[in-house]
Amino acid sequence: MRQKILVTGGGGYIGSHCVVELIEAGYHPVVIDNFSNAVREGDVPESLRRIEKFLKTQIEFHELDLLDKPGLEKIFKKHSFYAVMHFAGLKAVGESVEQPLRYYRVNLTGTINLLEVMQSHGVRNLVFSSSATVYGDPQKLPIDEQHPVGGCTNPYGKTKYFIEEMIRDQCTAEKDWNAVLLRYFNPIGAHISGQIGEDPQGIPNNLLPYVAQVAVGRRKHLNVFGNDYSTPDGTGVRDYIHVVDLAKGHIAAVRKLKDNCGCKVYNLGTGTGYSVLQMVNAMEKASGRKIAYQIAPRRSGDVASCYADPTLAEKELGWKTFFFLITQVRICGAGNPRIPQDSVMEHSLKTG
Repeated sequence: MRQKILVTGGGGYIGSHCVVELIEAGYHPVVIDNFSNAVREGDVPESLRRIEKFLKTQIEFHELDLLDKPGLEKIFKKHSFYAVMHFAGLKAVGESVEQPLRYYRVNLTGTINLLEVMQSHGVRNLVFSSSATVYGDPQKLPIDEQHPVGGCTNPYGKTKYFIEEMIRDQCTAEKDWNAVLLRYFNPIGAHISGQIGEDPQGIPNNLLPYVAQVAVGRRKHLNVFGNDYSTPDGTGVRDYIHVVDLAKGHIAAVRKLKDNCGCKVYNLGTGTGYSVLQMVNAMEKASGRKIAYQIAPRRSGDVASCYADPTLAEKELGWKTFFFLITQVRICGAGNPRIPQDSVMEHSLKTG
């Protein structure tokens, strides 16, 4: 009998890739999503329809918002879950600065509802989609898990920090709870099938889908927010991790729960930072197209540089990144002839 995993926000970019990895690892995902960042195909996210086709399987899906606590109760009464993967929430840094109350209501209240329903139904295992934004403006680089947290520069990051604290407190209060908090850096890329990737609704908040939309002519130019940071070319530096590597990190986290691990925290990143302009140049080389951009004022809530020390995840989860960015700037699989030697950013163009 395959273990059932509830995946909140499983129709979105990261959640859908994790659904693929769960199925391939032998788990039974049950997905809920409210379509806030998922394309609808009938009553189901398009991403899940595509996964069903290329994996030749069926995925149970329920349209549900975590603010609907009675609806969440019904899902838990129907299923006996081994664990929950929690992705659902609002996630744009700039938008959170403009709409803080909305972010606090959706992200915090939704998570409280989830934790309370888990508690009442005896589900004690959780993998939480956190963020490197909990570190705030880095005091040192690369950032390891011992770096101070809580000095967040935007409401989005604060919601992730507050949720981490709620989960820690619950694990302390009830010793049979286990949680793995995964602090992401900057996910990019697409599944090797080319069938799912990042194609956000409306104006993209993340760099790579915006760059891809400029490359295919959907948008005239990219706005580069600030070129006066203390970085090699003045633009922000981030740790760009392939979404499939990120998804595999979640499978490693689920397996860690079997150790009755209590509350554990891991960075998921590559350990290397690249600037915005380096990524623009990468896309130009990968796509063969010129990417028009304009320098815009700094965006409130952003930091200059942020990249991970992922050593702990490799040591305790047995996880490390497989895809990497090289200077000719193509994203490749390390030494695997099955992985096409083209750019994950090309895959973004094909799928987005």
